[in-house]
Amino acid sequence: MKLFRAIAAVLCLAVVAAAVGAAGGREEKVVYHINDSSTAMAAMGNIRNHLNASPKAQIVVVAHGPGIDFLLEEAKDKNGNPYDAVVQELSNRNVKFRVCNNTLEARKIDRKRVMPEATIVPSGVAEVARLQYQEGYAYLKP
Repeated sequence: MKLFRAIAAVLCLAVVAAAVGAAGGREEKVVYHINDSSTAMAAMGNIRNHLNASPKAQIVVVAHGPGIDFLLEEAKDKNGNPYDAVVQELSNRNVKFRVCNNTLEARKIDRKRVMPEATIVPSGVAEVARLQYQEGYAYLKP
């Protein structure tokens, strides 16, 4: 009986150690929510810092309303700095960008104006909710 308990204890410890190791090895999944392009450049800096600290993080940027403006062709920040180079750099680091189709339609913006690095989704807010609820993404609002 003592041998059985000892074996059971060792097996339990092995299972717990494996679970802790697996959880510790997972990288975070984060959705950055942008609904105002005036915060986009700062958000891109946050994302860059995030990836420097956690290179395997899975990051999705979801933009809607006035937040989509930085993902339109030839967009520039208030200082005249273009967003395209920063978006391309982060895209090369596997950051995903998503743009709200509801916003495009409401503002009568041609889909062709959306940067090629971005994917158009039916609804930005629904995409944020889907990523959080169905895919377990943490939510960040810069």
